This record gives sequence, structure tokens and C-alpha cells, in this order.
Amino acid sequence: MQNIKSTVGLCVVFISIVLSMFVFSKLRVPELSADEMRSQGVFILPTPRDIGPFELLDHTGAAFNRQSLEGHWSFIFFGFTNCPDVCPTSLSVLGQVENQLNQQDPQLAERFKVRLVSVDPDADTLKRLGQYVGAFSPSFLGVRGERADLVEFTDQVNVAFAKMPLRSPVPGSDAQGYTVDHTGNIVIINPRGHYHGFIKLPHKAETIRLTYLTLDAQF
Repeated sequence: MQNIKSTVGLCVVFISIVLSMFVFSKLRVPELSADEMRSQGVFILPTPRDIGPFELLDHTGAAFNRQSLEGHWSFIFFGFTNCPDVCPTSLSVLGQVENQLNQQDPQLAERFKVRLVSVDPDADTLKRLGQYVGAFSPSFLGVRGERADLVEFTDQVNVAFAKMPLRSPVPGSDAQGYTVDHTGNIVIINPRGHYHGFIKLPHKAETIRLTYLTLDAQF
């Protein structure tokens, strides 16, 4: 009788351990190693870099500055509304990440902020930026500033941009058209407002999601 009780007890303990491991595996936040991130185009700075003062505006007309970066993770893409491919593709991917995080845990999604900083201040008004980013998510912010003000920010996060004339005039116009060449990285800013790293092209939703979960769990 004692042997039966011991056997049952051991079975209960074993089942409890298995169930605990199963629950833990389901609830555990997946994390990527530094090597895994690098292999997927994610580069984290050995020491996050402080960002100095800059002054821009978001599409609601509110100031966007150093303090606007604090208290959450910012995933910032530098682009423009007339961008034909890379910009809408990257913003669409970031929208997918936000949707996945909302389904997983709304609190995780709340700390994940996406910003589009325009590198075409000549064309991108606040209204235009608001309409553009709103097509990807109502929580995304468009940000603009005059070129000199933009450079105060872009230089600190290793982003370059340049206005380039097109070879052919704009159809139906006497004006020479232009495009804007720009760095395609997604810049990662941590909740202290420090430049934390960047994600290279091509951007993949699962890579961004796992990178965010890893950084948020380790921060």
C-alpha cells in the first residue's frame, strides 16, 4: 500500500513539473541572442548613446523633442510621403508588428511607438504626414522640421538624406522633379531616450517583434 502511495505521489510530482514547464514555455518572453539579432540585420550599440537637444513637430502640432522619446521604445523610420516603395513597405511591416503585439498583450503594444520622421520638409506638411501615417495605424506619428532642425536629430542617429533631382521632368509640369535618398534603417530609441540600435533593410515583422520583446525584457 505504501509503495502504491509513493508511486502515485511521484506521478503527481512528475505531472506537476511537466505542466509547469509547459506553462512556462507558453508564457516565457521569446528572446534573441546578440548573434541571432546580428544575423537578422539588428545591431545593438554596446553602450546606448545619449541624444542631445533637437526641436521638431509631430503631425498634431505638438513639440517633438528629446523628452518625446522617453518612457517607451521608439522605432523610428526616416522617409517621406512620396516614397514609392521602401517607406510604405517598412511602415506596413511596423503596423503588422503593432497588431501582433496588441493581440499578444496590449501593454506591450502600448510601449511600442512608431514614428515617421520626414526627410522631405519641402513637400511633407503636418497635415499630409498625419494622413499618410494614419493609413498604417492611428497610433503612428508623423514628424517634420526644417532641414537644419532635422540634421540636429539625424546626425545623432547615423541617418543621412539628400534631395536628388530626377532625370526626367514631372509629367504635366515644367518643374524638374526630385526624390530623396535616405538611410533605410529603423532606429531604435530606448525608454531613457537613448539611441539603442538599428534594424537594417529588408524589414521583417517577426524580426522586429522579437527584437522589441527581447530588448523590453532585458531593459
